[in-house]
Amino acid sequence: MPKYMYLCTYSSGSWARLLRISDDRLKAIRELMESLGGSLDCAYWEVSARSAFAVADMPDSASAAAATAVLNHTGAFKRVEVHEVFTHDQFTGMLELADNVSDRYKVPGSELLADDSARLPPQVRRTASSGRKRAPGRQAGVPAR
Repeated sequence: MPKYMYLCTYSSGSWARLLRISDDRLKAIRELMESLGGSLDCAYWEVSARSAFAVADMPDSASAAAATAVLNHTGAFKRVEVHEVFTHDQFTGMLELADNVSDRYKVPGSELLADDSARLPPQVRRTASSGRKRAPGRQAGVPAR
């Protein structure tokens, strides 16, 4: 099952209620995820920003988004984000896949960028893929000192 990370910032009212009555927030999160066919992996709280972080296995992106919609709808949070997260092996596989097809996508106006770089003086070079200028004598990927 895909794994999702939820980043939630409590509203000031919700945070104030948590300080007065500390109910079982893990139970509430677990029940929500399970009602959508998922399962809670872990949850953490960060005090200075009044935030909660949860990682859950969810059947699909629609279920993950539905959980986000419920959390937003309650008004308990002033911000809710959800992001699909990957294991190291999944991430490595994604990078390999992207590398295999990276030449298929051209940036908008790439023909213009190629034309412009042909007309630039040798001291200033543009890369067609990023459009960024490189200082004279600098190699790509080498930080300035």
